[in-house]
Amino acid sequence: MFFDALAPSSALQLIRFSDVDAFRPAESMEDARSIPLDVANFAAARAIVNLPGCRIIVARSFARILDTAYRAPGGMVILPMTDELRASSSGIELDSRVFIALRGNHHCHFVEHQTNYHALIMFSPALRDRGWFDRADALWVRIADPVAHLYARQLVLDILRTASVEPHMFETTEVAAHLQEGLLLALDDLFQIDPSSDRTAPNAGARSARLVQQIDDYVAAYPTAPIYTANLAGELGVSVRTLGGAVSKVRGMSLHQYIRLKRLWATRSRLLKGGGATVATCARAQGFHHLGEFAAAYRATFHEAPSDTLARARHTCRSAS
Repeated sequence: MFFDALAPSSALQLIRFSDVDAFRPAESMEDARSIPLDVANFAAARAIVNLPGCRIIVARSFARILDTAYRAPGGMVILPMTDELRASSSGIELDSRVFIALRGNHHCHFVEHQTNYHALIMFSPALRDRGWFDRADALWVRIADPVAHLYARQLVLDILRTASVEPHMFETTEVAAHLQEGLLLALDDLFQIDPSSDRTAPNAGARSARLVQQIDDYVAAYPTAPIYTANLAGELGVSVRTLGGAVSKVRGMSLHQYIRLKRLWATRSRLLKGGGATVATCARAQGFHHLGEFAAAYRATFHEAPSDTLARARHTCRSAS
């Protein structure tokens, strides 16, 4: 399924296991033990991509009983990658509507009734806390917002495909950081950060408005600089959760949507300068590395193609000279 369209590269590790005996050594390194329920039809595979602060593992599993000890000091998310997932964890039925969140150490007991596809996203402890995990050594099964879930799933697949066909993009720290930032913002939406968490504070509304103004001032002061939400929160002396809540209150959209809108406007400003720039260089400078997705978002926002904006700017420059 997913794996047929992927080829290994310097940025993508692709491993296929044809029988359970070949799979066991890899599993034992992860402190996991499986009892296959259908040995005759065994097949497993993994695609692995490393970003600056996280590792993405997309796995094709198999019908089995699984006991595993997760060690995730920076936290991890297990995300179903299809609409057909069927499994259970310690008696709790799991399907494609849910995702699992974990930080710290936890012994997990799963039964997978069939072949499943899922992503494990493991975060570095050095990554700034975004308010996703309330306490360590606990596992949460959460119902996902369908739109946020689908977007996060598609973004993981896009990152895998990019690693497969354009591995050179991962050799540049800035590009890899842009890809990671997009994933973090998508997971912010998946966790549905609550904008009302500080509603009891007497000046919460004014504080939120000031934070959004500070975001706007920062973007205006550094129009071509990449926007990373963790860095932005650090600059403003707040958590990413607080920043997201402020934007939701004041702008009526998620932090993800607002940052994306800001990036679209920054890209448009660069296109309007004309010159020797190209659409691709302007888009990538603002963190848009999937140009088809960028073009669709740009057209939806500005009702014209980015190439039309650039052509009009160049025509204006020639006329002025």
